[in-house]
Amino acid sequence: MGKTLPALDATLTRFIERQHLFFVATAPNGAEGHVNLSPKGYDTFRVLGPDRVAYLDLTGSGAETIAHLRQNGRITLLFCALEGKPQLVRLYGRGRVLMPGDDGFDELVAACPPQRGLRSAIVVDIERVSTSCGYSVPRFSYVEERPTLDEWCERRSPDELDDYREQNNSFSIDGLPALNGTTQH
Repeated sequence: MGKTLPALDATLTRFIERQHLFFVATAPNGAEGHVNLSPKGYDTFRVLGPDRVAYLDLTGSGAETIAHLRQNGRITLLFCALEGKPQLVRLYGRGRVLMPGDDGFDELVAACPPQRGLRSAIVVDIERVSTSCGYSVPRFSYVEERPTLDEWCERRSPDELDDYREQNNSFSIDGLPALNGTTQH
């Protein structure tokens, strides 16, 4: 059955580093507004220590995570075993958004393969780690990364990517500020 820990141990670190997919959940303050749950892929996630993780945030159709983190910092990451024995790991914590030029941004980017769709980095200070069985999660076999985002970005100039982010990533669906026009190619 499940366990609760204050930080990652070596076994859980190895588990989450092997996953090809993870999920990020955030929500705005108050009873109104939309809870956001986003899948994340590519080789963008890094464990920085037992109580800190980070991932590169890539261009998407919205910027809910960024907006919610700027408002209240609350974030949960979920890793599920889709191959092998069942297991779920949730990381609860406080996140912050790093933009190009911010302290630590370049180091995080250098720790991962280049990502043309990069717009920010998310750093999470872990407050709680929980595991659970995942017995009902189906098994899937990893085939390969989808090249779709990379191909989409390659068809656009840096200015076109900036325009897209300004039009689609400046505010959350609830009107909270997200990206402020400062983007990364």
